[in-house]
Amino acid sequence: MSPAPAGSLLEVAPPSERFNIAQHLLDVNAGRPDKAAFIDDRGSVSFGRLAERVRQMAAALKGLGVKREERVLLLMQDNSDWPVAFLGAVYAGCVPVAVNTLLTADDYAYMLEHSRAQAAIVSGALLPALRAALVRSDHEVHKVIVSQPVAPTGFGEVEFDAFLAQHSPLARCAPTQADDPAFWLYSSGSTGRPKGTVHSHANPYWTIELYAKRVLGLEESDVCFSAAKLFFAYGLGNALTFPMGVGATVVLMAERPTPEATFKRWTGGAGGNAGTGGGQPRQGGGAPRPTVFFGAPTGFAGMLAHPALPPRDAVALRLVSSAGEALPAEIGERFERHFGVDIVDGIGSTEMLHIYISNRPDRVRYGTTGWPVPGYEIELRGEDGGPVPDGEPGDLYIHGPSAAMMYWGNRAKTRETFQGGWTKSGDKYVRNADDGSYTYSGRSDDMLKVSGIYVSPFEVEATLVQHPAVLEAAVIGVPDTEGLTKTKAFVVLKAGGQATEAELKAFVKDRLAPYKYPRVIEFIDELPKTATGKIQRFRLRERAADA
Repeated sequence: MSPAPAGSLLEVAPPSERFNIAQHLLDVNAGRPDKAAFIDDRGSVSFGRLAERVRQMAAALKGLGVKREERVLLLMQDNSDWPVAFLGAVYAGCVPVAVNTLLTADDYAYMLEHSRAQAAIVSGALLPALRAALVRSDHEVHKVIVSQPVAPTGFGEVEFDAFLAQHSPLARCAPTQADDPAFWLYSSGSTGRPKGTVHSHANPYWTIELYAKRVLGLEESDVCFSAAKLFFAYGLGNALTFPMGVGATVVLMAERPTPEATFKRWTGGAGGNAGTGGGQPRQGGGAPRPTVFFGAPTGFAGMLAHPALPPRDAVALRLVSSAGEALPAEIGERFERHFGVDIVDGIGSTEMLHIYISNRPDRVRYGTTGWPVPGYEIELRGEDGGPVPDGEPGDLYIHGPSAAMMYWGNRAKTRETFQGGWTKSGDKYVRNADDGSYTYSGRSDDMLKVSGIYVSPFEVEATLVQHPAVLEAAVIGVPDTEGLTKTKAFVVLKAGGQATEAELKAFVKDRLAPYKYPRVIEFIDELPKTATGKIQRFRLRERAADA
């Protein structure tokens, strides 16, 4: 099977000029009011009840005086209040700003000032961090709405359900346009302040139509579960817009996606006695077992190494997706051997909202990111801006309908990233001549030049993790005594695993060109990572410089 041409939009009808993505998602599910839309640790919310609460939230925000296109900060754990807050703000024509729950009060203070949020919706467990941010920022927040409070609310705060109860559902959504701002997501970087990435009402529509439906093949009968949280672009698609776009049910989890917590959901051990009304597989009288799981390579590695990994017949998975970083082939192959389901790896970004290069459920080539998602065009460019030949690494550029509008208040970065319809990803890729698939070569600023030849850190890392004793690895460049760049690997061994530096060097030499093997290997307990689970190589470079 050959992938569809990348530039084709497959005759997908565009959204109408007047379009509100919240209204669209409610309309899609108007015919299934009794089916469970979201299941969390408290129980389930049906599509009918969800629509009522979304419209109540919209009315409540308008009643508070939040106007069209004014921002509302969302600092919330994943539970059924999250989609109510997000979609309610969008329905009212306000702009929700979904932020990472793992940041500091200083980060939130910056985001409150930068977004000029007029209200904030926060989970009770996260209220102390928000309060600290409010104290130290020059903010414009009029009211704080607290979901599931863990202590009495204070001055200027109101409990979530009480806030909704004061208002009847708003009859009509705001008359927004498809290209109007709908929501922000902050794009994290290894250095500097996060960038407020502005997405339109149309952008989620395109990711649903082009990827969720036509690549993943999500169905109304599916039960979706995402390890990536809703505040991530990846998680927002996985656990809100994609399932609502087809009428599927979602299992939400507030806690961290540890192997134990993930296995509990996979095997139907959470969510009380919630039902979907759709006859989904279940066991133990709890929530239905997910049929679709969205994860990331670091999580898959941890789960496969965990002693409580459930057997194949304890789960109901039919489709498994991975993104966030490139998936090592060895992890995908081990997962498929155990569960009989391939991991469909892809690459997306906050700027493009979701995945634009991907393997297919019926066509997986491990060790590659797959093929362009139909509707997206891909170019690999060299240092001169021209195309690079197959087999040569180039800077990845994407042209597609879900690109963000801008970085709020950052014209220089907007111009650098969004270039005349093309989005610069910051990644290096190679196009494989044999089948047109794409292989990740690292971030543009992480590529190493050793002995005058480019070396992909990811290629070396992916080889190291094939060793049976290695859990994770990260590779950086370090200067030798003569100032020349040499590769250094930081390696985390599996529990009980044993390997020597000489053994791992030989292991890589046997599998890659000799010049690519790491000249130095340092064993460490864990790799420094961002809140999204991506390796912070700059931290490793700092560690190497201090050594």
